[in-house]
Amino acid sequence: MTVVLVTGGTGTFGRKLTPILAARGHEVRTLSRHPGLGTHVGDLTTGAGLAQAAAGADVVVHAATDSRVTAMGRTDPQQTARLLGAIGDCRHLLYISIVGIDAIRYRYYRSKLECERLIAASPVPSTTLRATQFHELIARVLVSTARSPVAMLPLDLPFQSVAAAEVAARAADLIEGEPLGRAPDFGGPQVLTGRQITQAWLHRHSHPRVVFGIRWPGAVYRAFAAGLHTCPEHADGHQTWEEFLAA
Repeated sequence: MTVVLVTGGTGTFGRKLTPILAARGHEVRTLSRHPGLGTHVGDLTTGAGLAQAAAGADVVVHAATDSRVTAMGRTDPQQTARLLGAIGDCRHLLYISIVGIDAIRYRYYRSKLECERLIAASPVPSTTLRATQFHELIARVLVSTARSPVAMLPLDLPFQSVAAAEVAARAADLIEGEPLGRAPDFGGPQVLTGRQITQAWLHRHSHPRVVFGIRWPGAVYRAFAAGLHTCPEHADGHQTWEEFLAA
């Protein structure tokens, strides 16, 4: 039996991954700062509890991130360094990352890229899996528009959203193999504009009631507009945005 420690096990991705791992016969540990939410209490920022959670773990899946708007992943490199210091005996570390982070100078992406570099430079055998945006993340953004009568959305930007469960299944496959360093990117089956995504949403929801397209100046927006966060050559996911909404 393989012992797998999952950081971020209570997040969108982690909640999809842990049952897959358990169904495959792995012993799954989930790390949380809060008692009762995971199997092990630990703090990636301070290092408290990490050694106990990592002891005897064969594989570590690192999916934790500080996604708060006020933080934008600022503490992610520190947390990753703490984790690397605690898992020296594991045979395989899998890091969940994002497509395009080396091409787009977005603050959160810069933090993720620094984590990738720390992992690649460490002696821990590793695989980095970059995925496109989850359907669930885009849905969360659209749900938040219910609070306002008017939504300002980037309707012209392309997105290649993917089901978190499909990325989780790919991650499960990867940890059962040898470390790859960098795995092929994993994207959803379609590239849609923000307008197409919003129109499909409005067929099933009453909000936002009024939608305006918005554009931002600068290199970051231009990079997103160029689709540098998509990977059409790796459209490996199966569930479309419409199918996600129907489900």
